Amino acid sequence: MIRPAQAFRLLHINWVLLRNGLDEVILATHLFRPIRFLLYLSPLYWLRRGRLPPYPVRIRRALEELGPIFIKFGQILSTRRDLIPLDIADELAKLQDRVPPFSGEQARLLIEKAYGQTLNTVFTEFDAQPLASASIAQVHVARLKGGAQVVIKVLRPGIEKVIRRDLGLLYILAALAQRYWRDGRRLRPVEVVKDYERTIFDELDLVREAANASQLRRNWEGSKMLYVPEVYWDLTRRNVMVMERIHGTPVGDVARLKEQGISMRQLGEQGVEIFFTQVFRDNFFHADMHPGNIFVEPNGRYIAVDFGIVGTLTGEDQRYLAENLLAFFNRDYRRVAELHVESEWVPKETRVDEFESAIRAVCEPIFNRPLRDISFGHFLLHLFQTARRFNMEIQPQLVLLQKTLLNIEGLGRQLYPELDLWTTAKPFLERWMEGQVGPRALMRKLQKHFPRWTEEAGDVPLLAHKALRDAVEGRLQLQWRSEDLVHLRRDLVAGQRRIIATISGGSLLISSALLFGLGSNALLSTATLAWAAGALALGGGVLLVGAWVRSRS
Repeated sequence: MIRPAQAFRLLHINWVLLRNGLDEVILATHLFRPIRFLLYLSPLYWLRRGRLPPYPVRIRRALEELGPIFIKFGQILSTRRDLIPLDIADELAKLQDRVPPFSGEQARLLIEKAYGQTLNTVFTEFDAQPLASASIAQVHVARLKGGAQVVIKVLRPGIEKVIRRDLGLLYILAALAQRYWRDGRRLRPVEVVKDYERTIFDELDLVREAANASQLRRNWEGSKMLYVPEVYWDLTRRNVMVMERIHGTPVGDVARLKEQGISMRQLGEQGVEIFFTQVFRDNFFHADMHPGNIFVEPNGRYIAVDFGIVGTLTGEDQRYLAENLLAFFNRDYRRVAELHVESEWVPKETRVDEFESAIRAVCEPIFNRPLRDISFGHFLLHLFQTARRFNMEIQPQLVLLQKTLLNIEGLGRQLYPELDLWTTAKPFLERWMEGQVGPRALMRKLQKHFPRWTEEAGDVPLLAHKALRDAVEGRLQLQWRSEDLVHLRRDLVAGQRRIIATISGGSLLISSALLFGLGSNALLSTATLAWAAGALALGGGVLLVGAWVRSRS
């Protein structure tokens, strides 16, 4: 049921869509197709015809006009290149959080409420003018009592209420699209909104973001390639986070970086190494590495900020991903197809030879181009799209990884256009795979599990003696559980109950009928007739119970 506030918001959304020339999209749906002819009767349609920008640009502008939640949704939607056309994804990637800041006085009141005390008791300075403003939060500069300069990230007032309202509308629109849009079922818009809901609510918890930052800082402690600012945990709350103030040049300001004498080639290659190290060494990667979140120190070291979105992979996914990439480098398409089946990214019944042929058709045109002209991210995208034809399940962690890789590749090529991501990545993957198999990997696993083995080794002789004694005395039992056998046993028990109920009910009915017959012919006592009537009723009841049991089972 649409509430009044949502109804007014929905009217506003429709007005924005019309103003941006997206009315033809609405009228093209199955629901409105019968009245599509009205579009051609509108003078506005003929006046603006030929003067509208391309369709993807109109979508981006409409989302920007609809406000922060729709902007954020468009940004996340741009990462689902497995679901939407590439031209729309490229345009949505340009969306920026151009959101007017809320007042510094409001920020002060929110921070004081979170701390339960005045700002002056915590900070010696507080800049009411925000350093940055985005759709979810804004950042202010402050100074602690000890003199350290920090930044305070504070959530927008009432942002959760706004998000819930617009999410409700997004679900309504997605459900309509899935029902009436020609490509709705294939693109699964409701599922996309669910993914967005999880992401957006994670970003509303700044304690979670602070924990992500602390983990990344610990992983890169002492590194000469990447610096992660420190979190002040005693000043961090769910809607307020305090971090160390960093100073650096935005990574997108290439001219200034060159003025500082920083090697663009080194920056590009280090960005790739940082990404693959996070994915394969740490299994914890910054998944929002667009230029607005990356800075560079004068010595060429990267600085990362904004840790609301991070990604992880399972050990199995790590290994299969590395093997897949190395197989691609070696053009071993058969192995790529086998890995997809082994990892169950595609169904077990998939024919490997057919899948191999489809992968070869995607890869060979790419490998015939110079390596510097090959986009690693788009290559993975085409692979996922091909795999979808074979009913590949969308792996959320791989979609996030692909989106991050596209960001890294775009950033690297902006800094150093000659960057060859393939050549840079291959040695790293080979070293990582060598560390997963062979003597070194065996020694590492032995060292990892040795303390537990020594702890449990003392119990092994006792357990072995008990098992042998039980075997000799005939008390050794094999416990085995199979879900199929459990279901079969349940069906057999239910069947037996139905048979018993039917036989019992039938027997009572027959005996009662016989007694009634005897009572009428031999003039039996009233007590006998009463017993027969009771048996008849009980028999009917048992039969009814038996019928109910059958219906439930």
